[in-house]
Amino acid sequence: MFKRHRRLRNSKNIRNLVKDVYLDVADFVYPIFIEEGADIRKEIASMPGIYRYSIDRVEEELDEVWNLGIRSLLIFGIPKEKDEVGKEAYNDSGIVQEAVRYIKRLYPEMLVVTDVCMCEYTSHGHCGVLDENGYVKNDETLELLGKIAVSHAKAGADIVAPSDMMDGRVKIIREALDETGYKNIPIMSYSVKYSSAFYGPFRDAADSAPSFGDRKTYQMDYRSSWQALDEAREDLDQGADILIVKPALAYLDVISRLKDNLNAPIAAYNVSAEYSMVKACSQNGWVDEKDIVLEKIYGIKRAGATIIITYFAKDLARWIAEGI
Repeated sequence: MFKRHRRLRNSKNIRNLVKDVYLDVADFVYPIFIEEGADIRKEIASMPGIYRYSIDRVEEELDEVWNLGIRSLLIFGIPKEKDEVGKEAYNDSGIVQEAVRYIKRLYPEMLVVTDVCMCEYTSHGHCGVLDENGYVKNDETLELLGKIAVSHAKAGADIVAPSDMMDGRVKIIREALDETGYKNIPIMSYSVKYSSAFYGPFRDAADSAPSFGDRKTYQMDYRSSWQALDEAREDLDQGADILIVKPALAYLDVISRLKDNLNAPIAAYNVSAEYSMVKACSQNGWVDEKDIVLEKIYGIKRAGATIIITYFAKDLARWIAEGI
């Protein structure tokens, strides 16, 4: 009788009956890297299965994503030209702006979120304008971030997502959007973005590594805990609609704290190294990829994230369709 009870408890149907955390394809936002140029479909060496696309080649990816039921994208742009002030970031004919127009023509119902930052567009790789000593000038950068957000909204972006971590950027972006007629464009703010070693593969993907120094002066110290709540509250006060915690796995406590204390949707960014480590282990036969991905994504959801930005979105959509 005892053994029969154990078998029942471990059966798939019983486990499905008693679980209280669920995944849905609608939970996921899939990041896509769009590179300026033509006929580009280039796998990112440090992120197996993830590619950089030129606009003329991205349709095949969009078709696959749409057919899998994924309806939300986060767009990153890689321009041909970079300069000290990242002017291609707010060029109305820039790579992100043209990509948004193209995606919206093909799939008008696709929710398009755009990354608002300057690190992919500056020659030095930092997230803003620098002074003569190499430090980011916060106030001068804010004006440009407002211009970037408006340019993205004008192109058709549904949501703008500032990832720079400059003080006061949500307020400036909200004011810039409102003043130019885009009052209904939500802001998904990278409110809690830690200075993390988990970003390495992304910087390879987006050509955004700093040419000198690091970003510790404007990203958060991972030894800090309560600062996260203060940063998130400040962004909400300034007009943020959705709060992002980045990275996800090492900061599940932070996701939970925001969920318990704030009345706002929480997005978790399951970042590049969190993807690449699983891929590397799986390719070496050290882990079962599906099992470990599901375990960590359920963990992110269990911590309180209602939105998960993840490079595993396509795999997760397939597994959900198969009845995980």
